[in-house]
Amino acid sequence: MRKDRRLRRLVVDERTIYLWNFRQKQGPDGVWRDTLTLHRDGRRTRIVFRPGGPGSGRYVSEGHPWFQGCAGDGRGNLVNLREPAVVRALVDEATRRGPLPDGGELDGWELFPAVVEAVEVKRAAAATPGVPPGSPPGP
Repeated sequence: MRKDRRLRRLVVDERTIYLWNFRQKQGPDGVWRDTLTLHRDGRRTRIVFRPGGPGSGRYVSEGHPWFQGCAGDGRGNLVNLREPAVVRALVDEATRRGPLPDGGELDGWELFPAVVEAVEVKRAAAATPGVPPGSPPGP
């Protein structure tokens, strides 16, 4: 059994815990999709990223082992759907927009811009060393 099919835990707060996993699937229409599945309290919600046509700016790995789990917009924005920080940003943005649908699907591309921004801000903050209080802002 492959390890990427196991359910991982995402703890949002003391009362909110999701189990999640990532999979690549080829649908009945022959189109590959990258799917993040969230489980909570017996409910399942899928966040799906489908590739777009040429020039659409919607790129997924489409079954290739290279960049598996990555979704990009062709403008330098790329997220790894297997990364817990990205999953957390997806959950936060989806719940900010309303309750997650029970047994339903969400289009991941609608959440993509907010997720890219949230993840990049966290990465920048983590990469910035602490500065003394009262220091002037950086460049």
